Amino acid sequence: MTQPHLDPTVRHDMVFLFDVTDGNPNGDPDAGNRPRTDDESGQGLVTDVALKRKIRDTLALVAGDDPRYGVFVQAGFALNPRLEASYEAHGLELGSKKITPEQAATARGWLCDRYADIRLFGAVLSVGKTGALGQIRGPLQVSMARSIDPVFPMDHAITRVTQTKQEDIDKGESTEMGGKWTVAYGLYRAELYYSATRGQQTGVDAKDLDLLYRSLEMMFDHDRSATRGTLTPRGLYVFSHADAFGSAPAHKLTERVRPSLLNADIAPRAFGDYVVSVDDDGLPQGVTLTKLIS
Repeated sequence: MTQPHLDPTVRHDMVFLFDVTDGNPNGDPDAGNRPRTDDESGQGLVTDVALKRKIRDTLALVAGDDPRYGVFVQAGFALNPRLEASYEAHGLELGSKKITPEQAATARGWLCDRYADIRLFGAVLSVGKTGALGQIRGPLQVSMARSIDPVFPMDHAITRVTQTKQEDIDKGESTEMGGKWTVAYGLYRAELYYSATRGQQTGVDAKDLDLLYRSLEMMFDHDRSATRGTLTPRGLYVFSHADAFGSAPAHKLTERVRPSLLNADIAPRAFGDYVVSVDDDGLPQGVTLTKLIS
């Protein structure tokens, strides 16, 4: 029997907690790579795009050579040739306006079966010579991650013992200045929502969900850098419903996971400075809670 959180035919609402220590979880390129923050509250932010990038990269690793787990949005690969391959696989003429809805649906299905990130996140396909493909609405939606409490970005001046240009060395310069942004500590919360109806349309199965959860647990271990500091998953809570429609509004479930500071008078510097309370009593009928990381 399929475990509730692995059932692709029912709705799932998830809460994902992670923290950063002495690092930059998501820099803003328009602000000198400063860690993203909410200007009004001071809370740290990590974009949904950044989280999905890490999931994509880890899915490809954990799935190994399984042909169903290609990654469509991948560094170093243009999108148009991959879309055009779906036409070629079915003998369709590129740029033709005579593609029937059924033929377009077949090409979209081929892409879904080949690329895990299209199957989960969807994709815009009506580009280049494949304009008849339209778009695929993915079943998995990922929110922006927001820190529980304000974070305080710090800009560190750093030096390098050699120059970029030979002429600078010839002038007697021996070091070159640089900068590095970090936050000392931040506990972040993101929410993910899985629509079973859309999942059935894109072909999501139990293995897809299992690899998604494994990716969330392990993705920071495969994306380490001195810039990002130490990123660690701290909680993954999956509320699974009884059917595709759902047994309760998502917010009434995700609000049951409440991280809070043990001592509000002390700046947090470790996960141990927080307590995470999970109200799993009196769940709505048909809802089950699976604590995958806690």
